Amino acid sequence: MLSSRRALPRAPGPARPWRAGVGTTLTAVLTVTALLALPGTGHARPAAGPGPAAASAETAAAAAFDQQVLFKASQDPGYACFRIPAVVRTNEGTLLAFAEGRVNDCSDAGDIDLVLKRSTDGGRTWGPLQVINEGAGDTHGNPAPVVDRETGRIVLAETYNTGRTDGGNCAVPCDRTPHLQHSDDDGLTWSRPRDLSDEILPAHWNSWYATGPVHGIQLTRGRHAGRLVLGVNTETWDGSRVSANHAALVVSDDGGDHWRIGATDSYPTAADGTFRQKPSEMTVTERVDGTVLVSGREQDGTDLGHRTQAFSTDGGDSFAAPFRALPDLYTPQVQGSTLRLGNRILLACPADPDRRRTMMIRSSYDGGRTWDSVDRGTVVTTDWSGYSDLVGISRDTAGLLYEGGAVDARDEIRFARFTEDWLAPRRGPDPTTADLAPRAPGAKVLGGARETAGVSGGALAFDGTDDAVRLPYRAGLPLGTGDFTASLWFRYTATAGEQPFLWMGGVGSTQPQVWLRGEPASNRVQGLITARDRAGAPRSASVRTAGAYNDGQWHHLALRRGAGQLTLFVDGTATATADVPGSVSRNSPFGVHVGQKLDSRAHLTGALDDVRVWNRALSDEELTGVRAGNRTVTRGTVLWLPMDRVRGSH
Repeated sequence: MLSSRRALPRAPGPARPWRAGVGTTLTAVLTVTALLALPGTGHARPAAGPGPAAASAETAAAAAFDQQVLFKASQDPGYACFRIPAVVRTNEGTLLAFAEGRVNDCSDAGDIDLVLKRSTDGGRTWGPLQVINEGAGDTHGNPAPVVDRETGRIVLAETYNTGRTDGGNCAVPCDRTPHLQHSDDDGLTWSRPRDLSDEILPAHWNSWYATGPVHGIQLTRGRHAGRLVLGVNTETWDGSRVSANHAALVVSDDGGDHWRIGATDSYPTAADGTFRQKPSEMTVTERVDGTVLVSGREQDGTDLGHRTQAFSTDGGDSFAAPFRALPDLYTPQVQGSTLRLGNRILLACPADPDRRRTMMIRSSYDGGRTWDSVDRGTVVTTDWSGYSDLVGISRDTAGLLYEGGAVDARDEIRFARFTEDWLAPRRGPDPTTADLAPRAPGAKVLGGARETAGVSGGALAFDGTDDAVRLPYRAGLPLGTGDFTASLWFRYTATAGEQPFLWMGGVGSTQPQVWLRGEPASNRVQGLITARDRAGAPRSASVRTAGAYNDGQWHHLALRRGAGQLTLFVDGTATATADVPGSVSRNSPFGVHVGQKLDSRAHLTGALDDVRVWNRALSDEELTGVRAGNRTVTRGTVLWLPMDRVRGSH
């Protein structure tokens, strides 16, 4: 494999620009049939027959969305893996798709080259693979391209570190340094890389350093029009440990000849290893008003959420406020990409809050202040998927270069073309059901959950497909490290599958969470918490009944955390286990769902009534009164859903 890669031709002599390596085949666009057969694509083949209507529908679908595999080890010999996509459109309309060509394996710190493919027809077909920066045993990666529209020069920032041969990560502190190269002939040839350390690597950024990895932008509005802006994230090593993280913009006012550090937001790391935020892998977009939106990955901080963002109103010189996490923007810990298209800003990243899968495009219609929820986004694929970059192709057409695979998100890098019409249209407000907690807005009713007879008065019935009630995020919902009590009535007859009653927090085995669900195949009802205590690993505790209670009758269920015990009550009968210390709502996407699992992979078939949560441990007497319906307990109420009425229509 190594010898095959090294056989690629090189330009002679250091005085000449690096010339692209020569490939052997032109990557062809998938046919409509092949596209629709690709596992997990967002849109399936229309069910219509072979008549004119079916042909017209198929043609329209192909025009709105198509995709192809662009980088893959089996079709691009010399590499074991391709990762970290980035893409830009040049002044000539050429699309340049960059990636890391990883020689020996998929590890982050091995022998890695920067490679490129070009398309001169808007991403329909692509030229051969070009090696534009050879690692020669070291890691040359994190491509962050940007185009100077005034000169046509394509500038490519990148990061180097010493390579490893054992598949391990870069040792901490990591010897990462920024570099830059450029092309003045539409990406055909590239300058030799130059070290940017003197300009944008101060002495205290002495551990991790990363450019992008995603395209940068050139500002078009205001007094800084023409400025190039890229995102970087770095760390400080104090001699014994990583002591701070820094999220920054670097800017150039002369087309990339010289760079300086602009807006910077730094977060210290406490001695116990905890920190509030760690913004990284930032994507930048210029809003219509000239404000720069900076959206980043959030990794392992104490704040809720895996996406974070900030704004710059002075062309990238400073941030208007510190980065703020977005708890209800569901995504795993992963890089994402943004692009302004028409009257919306697009965000591409996986939508499964637990794992890197289900690549989705979500929209913001207010400049990034709020984003589509997962039920409003557009699915590109339900396959495993990871890093991505978005590129504008025309006024209403965009491209997405993203990692994907049926087995692993690192299987291949795909390129998808889509029109704005293919994206899910903007949707009006969802129906709501009342939340009687203090100052709480109505909870959203999804999928068509309908009113039914309850314990006393009404309740809501769920069809097991897409019905749910989701609470808008507010600061009072996370339960943190404290005691709590959750109470509800349930009724169901299902004999299989997860039957979620109430879900609060993250999902998966490592994210803080609280949930109650029926598990009829295991003949039980279960309550579970997962908590994180300081910098320790997450720990879980669960309580289970000896029966599934799936007899079609109403049953009262409560979960209480208090006095070192986690106790589950069914119809007043208690089962207890030892509590685990820590926060049940830290460092995860945060949602509160009734009748649905946070990752949308399980829905209740049944009915729920009178769902309540308090931020304290109710006494046995209080719980008895709640169950009997003769006592209203309001102190410490976090949420209170009577579930008796739906307002508005679907």
